[in-house]
Amino acid sequence: MDNPIDALLADKGVLLADGATGTNLFAMGLQSGEAPELWNEEAPEKIEALHQGFVDAGADIILTNSFGGTRHRLKLHNAQDRVHALNRKAAEIARKVADRAGRPVIVAGSVGPTGELMQPLGALTHDAAVAAFREQIEGLKDGGAEVAWIETMSSPEEIRAAAEAAIAVGLPYTYTGSFDTAGRTMMGLAPKDIHGVADGLAEPPAAVGANCGVGASDILSALLDMAEAKADATLVVKANCGIPEFHGSEIHYSGTPELMADYARLAVDSGARIIGGCCGTSFEHLKAMREAIDGHEKDGRPTLEAIVA
Repeated sequence: MDNPIDALLADKGVLLADGATGTNLFAMGLQSGEAPELWNEEAPEKIEALHQGFVDAGADIILTNSFGGTRHRLKLHNAQDRVHALNRKAAEIARKVADRAGRPVIVAGSVGPTGELMQPLGALTHDAAVAAFREQIEGLKDGGAEVAWIETMSSPEEIRAAAEAAIAVGLPYTYTGSFDTAGRTMMGLAPKDIHGVADGLAEPPAAVGANCGVGASDILSALLDMAEAKADATLVVKANCGIPEFHGSEIHYSGTPELMADYARLAVDSGARIIGGCCGTSFEHLKAMREAIDGHEKDGRPTLEAIVA
């Protein structure tokens, strides 16, 4: 299976993934409770501007606006019968921006959790989860996505279902878990165990890692554990931009461009090959991360104390 991530890593060494989707779309006028995916058809120019801002800031990988693109998430907005169309459109918009970048930019199809609990804790069966993810990923592939980017996951079983769907559709895949302050995902997965989630599948992941969570220092702590568990793995981190804080009725993230630049350098030293930002990460933050990565000579593995400091 062709894997564009390996090819670009061979050329560049470390790749910069993009920043936040949701928080940047809120700044463009998306209202709380609205589905970002509907903007692929209702406001495509704003989604295009989002991708263009990240490409201009130096992103090597852009994620499609399709995080909640399964029928389970879209049914909350009476759009469960539009899965293929909305995901295809998400990929088409990103593909348009990537193709005019004048350099290689990978279009990764964002695949988030269904929001349902899988058996035995809930009603969602493995086969039903695979079918839902396959429906989404087929739309993403048809629109031009090159990789299925499975992200913000808590359940190992749900990761496997999404990975199986990507393999069935014929796309390489990556997956990332979201680890909390206890150092595990909500469903108990530890960072050191992330590598084994796809064991036995027909195709291995192109990369694994962590995203979202509770800030840069926590995700770097998880990264150290992942790197120690498997030194040769291609690891990805996409940290939130600091800590969310309420300013009146609005949420702002505490991370400055300088902090995110420090995070990017520490991520390289900790073993990450793909580094990006999650919630709160703006074009300005990503530009600082690009400059930090480009100007950094890899140093020794940092201590947890250095990361926290």
